[in-house]
Amino acid sequence: MPLSGELDLIPSRVVKFLDRYIVGQDSAKKAVAIALRNRIRRRILPEEMAREIAPKNILMMGPTGVGKTEIARRLAELVNAPFVKVEATKFTEVGYVGRDVESMIRDLVESAVQMVKKQKMEEVQEKAGELADQRLIDVLLPRAQKRKNVTDFMKIFSSSEEEPVQEAEPEEDRIRESTRQKLLSMLKAGKLEDREVEIEVKEHSQMGIPVMGGAGLDSMGIDINEMLGGLLPRKTKQRRMKVSQARRVLQAEEAEKLIDMEEVTRKAVEKAQEEGIVFLDEIDKIVARGTASGPDVSREGVQRDLLPVVEGCPVQTKYGSVNTDHILFISAGAFQKVKPSDLVPELQGRFPIRVELNALSIEDLSRILLEPESSLVKQYQALLGTEQVNLDFREDGIMAIAEYAEKVNHDMENIGARRLHTMMEQLLEDISFYAPERTGETVEIDRTFVDEKLGSLVQDTDMRRYLL
Repeated sequence: MPLSGELDLIPSRVVKFLDRYIVGQDSAKKAVAIALRNRIRRRILPEEMAREIAPKNILMMGPTGVGKTEIARRLAELVNAPFVKVEATKFTEVGYVGRDVESMIRDLVESAVQMVKKQKMEEVQEKAGELADQRLIDVLLPRAQKRKNVTDFMKIFSSSEEEPVQEAEPEEDRIRESTRQKLLSMLKAGKLEDREVEIEVKEHSQMGIPVMGGAGLDSMGIDINEMLGGLLPRKTKQRRMKVSQARRVLQAEEAEKLIDMEEVTRKAVEKAQEEGIVFLDEIDKIVARGTASGPDVSREGVQRDLLPVVEGCPVQTKYGSVNTDHILFISAGAFQKVKPSDLVPELQGRFPIRVELNALSIEDLSRILLEPESSLVKQYQALLGTEQVNLDFREDGIMAIAEYAEKVNHDMENIGARRLHTMMEQLLEDISFYAPERTGETVEIDRTFVDEKLGSLVQDTDMRRYLL
């Protein structure tokens, strides 16, 4: 279970939580656990002191597929913090075609807005459900349309007195209210779920205005649809559906009306500033490799554009100005052809904590197959279990898969634990294909079975280049 409160977020428990999803890499887990705890410590300090304490950004170094991204993603999930993963190669220096670096902060704020909005909508679901039921009753029991008498044209000139409007009879109102209560009771008891109704649903207008250039209006934090949404009438359309589906649609509409979007925006901006986590992947790909012209100029330019954002500066978004002073930046890269010291000196100083993630051994790969909560073995057992086919993975079979994966990683490009996905697909291809015809069978996955399916493929250099 996720840790529930700040008192639970002590570093040892954070590491234990991460152990459920990532095998090994203890130094990286320890670093992010300390960074998380420091956030909690900072919030306890007086405001003057807290303002001066900046987060200690982390640089992770290690080959692909060893858990860098997973550590950052699970950390954000643990604390329910706004999180965004971006690749440094998507950014270009100002003046080149591509996204500007500030767009990652706008993405982070958007993530925070959706997170807070979802939380607020969950809080008003009960009230929204009651309002949705009332709207459904109005559809099931529409009010009778009163017919107005057509006024004689000549009476307009002959008499100034208007005919009195007939009031609804009290008895009629009483019967109608009684009927509404009966329908409401039936609705709450689930007796009308399959009845079809026709409801009016609001449509979200899409302007479809093209944006010129790489950054365009995104760089200014402008939303055309939002700008013109208040000027143009909201379109509605009639949809016919069952009561069970109509309730969900109407409840969502009512929940939207109940939440205060100004408060949502304010809390989201604050949450992004104080708790946001940006994972900047492939940072080694923006390191200049010694040439003075060509794309390397843009690479170094991206690093210099990143400096103010990582150090702390205001970024304009459509929700207002967002300060990046206390956003935690976690960067990662393989650093096979370059070194962290090849980054521009100013950017190196913005990532004071550096951890190296180790390449995965055979033992690590075998543990990855079995130990995580949603390990590959458990996933395939669950998938084929839907066809009543039982996969019985033996210990020697697991070890054989790990050995083959390690060998291919060593002989070819080392893609870490991702190699296990292709291995498992090749291993279980025939079983998956014939599973509907093998209902009730138990298939034993031992070393003999693995050798038969993968042995020749791993030995064939040409074939494994394409299949593994």
